[in-house]
Amino acid sequence: MAVIATGFFDGVHLGHRLVIDTLVDEARKRGEESVVLTFWPHPRTVLQNGARDLRLLTTLKEKVDLLKSCGVDRVEVIRFTREFSRLSTEEYLRDVVKGKYGGSAILLGYDNRMGRDAGSPDTIAAKAEEVGLDVIRTVSVPSGKEEKRAISSTLIRSLITEGKVDDAASLLGYRYSLFGVVVAGNRLGRTIGFPTANMQLYEPLKLVPGNGAYVVEVEVLGQKYNGMCNIGVRPTVANNLALTIETNIFGFDEDIYGLDIEVKFIRRIRPEVKFSSLEELAHQLALDKDYCLSAE
Repeated sequence: MAVIATGFFDGVHLGHRLVIDTLVDEARKRGEESVVLTFWPHPRTVLQNGARDLRLLTTLKEKVDLLKSCGVDRVEVIRFTREFSRLSTEEYLRDVVKGKYGGSAILLGYDNRMGRDAGSPDTIAAKAEEVGLDVIRTVSVPSGKEEKRAISSTLIRSLITEGKVDDAASLLGYRYSLFGVVVAGNRLGRTIGFPTANMQLYEPLKLVPGNGAYVVEVEVLGQKYNGMCNIGVRPTVANNLALTIETNIFGFDEDIYGLDIEVKFIRRIRPEVKFSSLEELAHQLALDKDYCLSAE
């Protein structure tokens, strides 16, 4: 038998971790498994509900790894389809939570939704009890410093979009990162003394922080380095260029084209700026690097 929590859990932020901690504790008390049921892809991409603007805090692998790091015994990924979306709350609780995954109890967070006709948490709790599930509730709603609002994936996405990666980290419980492969760029950075690794994301729906220069930590070839990352359209070079994610890795000068790279964001230095010349750009990059080194 299992105690089960269910949801998309994008970001596995501190609000989610309150739910997961309760799940793990309750399962141990009952001598049962702690199980998280999560979904992929995101329901909005399947139901075409604002899918064009949807960006995610975590890839599927990142999400599963984060959930497991919280001490969960088992993470089950349910493929979200249109057919699945038509399940009623009662059908989901009876046939999926209890029937397929052996749930004896369901954990309800403050904003859980289950099934196409999901109502308030009290309504969901009543239906869970009707199908023979014990109901366990989290005790409070976590809040962050950001205007004392409840921690949510939506709030964290907003902060990251604004470049407030340090504020986002305080709500996530870890530094936000991007993971991808190093691809060829125009090599302009090398000509002005700041060679960069140009990243292409493995997950196209992963949220990219707002344009600007950032203090970052970089992992490549199994080693960690300090660096600075610029996100933007390179307005000094030309107009209407595609968005790029370019990272200058301090103390590193190896050929890493085609290799994996992870960039963890510490804080934003400044917004993206159009400079009047490459010399002015190089001067600013030198100042940015000094700032990054002093921030270590």
